[in-house]
Amino acid sequence: MASKAFLIAVAMAATIVAPTMAKEILVGGEDGWRLGINYQAWADGIEFDVGDTLVFNYVAGNHNVIKVNGTDFQRCAAPLGAAPLISGHDVILLATPGRKWYICGVANHCQAGPMKFAITVQVQGGRSPPPASAPGSPSPASAPSPASPCS
Repeated sequence: MASKAFLIAVAMAATIVAPTMAKEILVGGEDGWRLGINYQAWADGIEFDVGDTLVFNYVAGNHNVIKVNGTDFQRCAAPLGAAPLISGHDVILLATPGRKWYICGVANHCQAGPMKFAITVQVQGGRSPPPASAPGSPSPASAPSPASPCS
């Protein structure tokens, strides 16, 4: 019984500690989101983890932020129906691992600025997400556990 209580305590501690490890990342650092900064070079030096937030600071009306896919990123084009963020203090939660692409959709800012960057978001601490189970195989949570000596 003590081991079950220990596991519960560890699980509770993990849920308390994990969120505090998330970072708030100011896009462009103190310079913010504006023309004349190589955002890809800036992003290349940062580790982006699930749970972190990106903060885009800029003068509202001068710029915006649009999350795009890889093709639209290469073309510096916002997809039809994309709703740009326009507050001047836009916060984006990095909720899932994988590739993410961001551009400024104002005038030619993406092309000439170049106000765009791509990142890879990883599971916190650089760990890869666990591999997916093969279809039809039990997940680790539902796999039968070995019999305990007390049963």
